[in-house]
Amino acid sequence: MGANSFIEEQKGRPRMSHSVFKELVKIGAFIAISAAVFFFCAGRVNLIMGWLYIGVVLVNTCIVSLLMDPELIVERGEINKDTKRWDILPAFFIGRIGPFAILVVAGLDMRFGWSRWVSPALQIVAFGVALLGILIADWAVVSNRFFSGVVRIQRDRGHTVVDTGPYHYVRHPGYVGAILHNIATPVVLGSLWGLLPAGLVVCVTIIRTALEDRTLQEELDGYKTYAQRVRYRLLPAIW
Repeated sequence: MGANSFIEEQKGRPRMSHSVFKELVKIGAFIAISAAVFFFCAGRVNLIMGWLYIGVVLVNTCIVSLLMDPELIVERGEINKDTKRWDILPAFFIGRIGPFAILVVAGLDMRFGWSRWVSPALQIVAFGVALLGILIADWAVVSNRFFSGVVRIQRDRGHTVVDTGPYHYVRHPGYVGAILHNIATPVVLGSLWGLLPAGLVVCVTIIRTALEDRTLQEELDGYKTYAQRVRYRLLPAIW
């Protein structure tokens, strides 16, 4: 390696490390703010399932961040010029507004007691579903180095079709995990009213799945062949 090449490589590393650190701080801040808002809306902090849920999300985020390609962490925090403009609002709603709304409604539900019959057993079952959703989404993220936060064909990163891991079974496993997680979250927190914003998030996710799949079939080399082999977008034998 020449001296100039070595210098350029060393210059690049701090920038990447700084970018990764910045994105991780943003993710951590969102989790912390979301937790604070939930407990504020609930009017109390002695909620075991609330702390358990937030703790699992935080620990999982730390573990997955260690397993992810650092370039992907940066990619997921950016909106590039070739990002599909129609996806910016749905992506922001699914990734930020929707989850935040679920926690706000669940917190208010706990404060005012709107949902009176959510049993601990039901909360535990819902926690299992939420955890399953998290693990499926993790599997998708770790398996796919092109798992961007927005819809775009990542030609600058050598975008290719991924058909390993969960992508061997459905074409959008990350959304499968997100749907399970979002539906289960309000029940974990003891709220049935929280299913209203959760249901809206799921509806937007399904619409986004259809639009993203169509974009990939039209613009990503090899995706049409992959779609013929892996027939279902979210649910095997259904859709």
